[in-house]
Amino acid sequence: MQAYLACIAFADAQLGRLLDALDASPYADNTIIVLWSDNGMHLGQKEHWTKWGLWEQATRVPLIIVAPGVTKPGARCDTPVSLLDLYPTLVELCDLPAVDRLEGESLVPLLRDPQAIRDTPAITTHGPMNHSIRTARWRYIRYRDGSEELYDHRTDSLEWKNVAGEAEFQEELRGLRKWLPVVNVPDPPYHDRKQYWPGDPSPDEVSDYPGKCPEPANATRE
Repeated sequence: MQAYLACIAFADAQLGRLLDALDASPYADNTIIVLWSDNGMHLGQKEHWTKWGLWEQATRVPLIIVAPGVTKPGARCDTPVSLLDLYPTLVELCDLPAVDRLEGESLVPLLRDPQAIRDTPAITTHGPMNHSIRTARWRYIRYRDGSEELYDHRTDSLEWKNVAGEAEFQEELRGLRKWLPVVNVPDPPYHDRKQYWPGDPSPDEVSDYPGKCPEPANATRE
C-alpha cells in the first residue's frame, strides 16, 4: 500500500508539472485535456481483494475533462458515464466526422451543462454475462448464474445492502434489466501470464479470466 500511494503522489506531482508547462505555453487555450486512470481495487471490502469485480470500488475511475470554450473552471458532474464515451466526445470537440457505429455517447452536453439529463447508464462488463448497470441512484449487477444485486446509492454508497430481493424495488429492477447487453462475447483464450511475468508466484492453474479453466498441457498455442 505504501508503494501504491507513493506512485499516486508521484504521478500527481508530474501531472502538475505538465499542466504548469501547458499553461505557460501558447497552446493553453486550444488544448483539450482528458485525465482518467485504471479502475479501482478492493482492499478487503466485501471480502474481496484487488480488482475483478462489478461493485463501485472496482469499477469507478477518476475522469477529468478540460475543453477550452466548453467547460467551466471548477465544474463537477455527478452523472455516471463510461470510458466508451471518450472517443465520441473528442470527435465532437475536435469537429471531426461523426461515427455512427460507436456504443459510447458524446459527453459534450454534460461538459456544457453538468446538470443536463442523460438517460443512458454506465454499463460495465467483466466476463461473459456478468454486467453492472450504474445510474445516478442505482447499481444493478447481474451475474452469469442469474443472481442479482441492487444497491441504492442514496442510502448505501458503500453497497453493503443488496435489496434486489425486496418487493418494493422490483419495478426498478425491471427497468434496469432492459439495459443488459444482449450480445455477450466469449472469454479470450486462456492466457499464460508466466509467459509475460516469469516470476509470477501464482499457481499454474490460476487464470487471468474468472471462470476460465487452463488449457490442457498439450494445447496448441498460436
